[in-house]
Amino acid sequence: MKIALILILIYSNSIFASNVSVNELKNKSPERVLYIGNSYLYYNDSLHNHVRRMLEESYGREFDKGNYKSVTISGSRTSHHNIDYPLNHVNLGAEKPFELVILQGGSGESNTLEERKIFAQETDIMIEKIHNKGAEVALYMIHAYVEPHEDTNPNMIKDIKKMYIDVANKNKILVMPVGIAFENAYMEKPKIQLHKHYDGTHPSLLGTYLASAVVFSSITHMSPKNIKYNYFDAIDDSDIEFLQKIAHETVEDFFGIDL
Repeated sequence: MKIALILILIYSNSIFASNVSVNELKNKSPERVLYIGNSYLYYNDSLHNHVRRMLEESYGREFDKGNYKSVTISGSRTSHHNIDYPLNHVNLGAEKPFELVILQGGSGESNTLEERKIFAQETDIMIEKIHNKGAEVALYMIHAYVEPHEDTNPNMIKDIKKMYIDVANKNKILVMPVGIAFENAYMEKPKIQLHKHYDGTHPSLLGTYLASAVVFSSITHMSPKNIKYNYFDAIDDSDIEFLQKIAHETVEDFFGIDL
């Protein structure tokens, strides 16, 4: 019965993958990147730093940190961000316009139909403004709550997946399957700690590493299995191997590609 349930859940992810209309960026080696979101990004030394280090290792060169930025607001939803300000790169001390903007929505924006409609409306506006600046856009699909969060709901990830994929398809942009990777990791290793144990919402260091590996592979279409970066020996080899494997398999399945 357990095996059957796992197969059903994996199959459900494949169904969503078949509905994704965009599976790659035009520019798979962007160095001028802007991340916009909330604490899901800035916890654990900020996700953008981890992704940048992975990219630098992969490309064999350092990036200009002045053009690799993260703008976050604690507890924010999409509508809380004034997209016009960071899109004007000089306001953030960047020398050149951004090539890629990654948008991460708030954790509560998938909770109700009305909230999902607001997310779609606000994101549509932001995407149009980003495209008008000449940059590509990608959506960062968030993870679901787990216990002890009071709003833990086994159906939450279904609403998250549909919300992000629908908006991405409508706007013909990429969506990064971070939330699906969390689900896949928990299915294979139920005791792994991807969330902070005290709130069930914010990512742990392992959760941030997994998310970073998914973002890395979604951008580059390269496998994270070749990355040696382990956050300066803070993550042990067995965890690195598992998280990279989950990121690799999730990205392959979601986009229908071979890394």
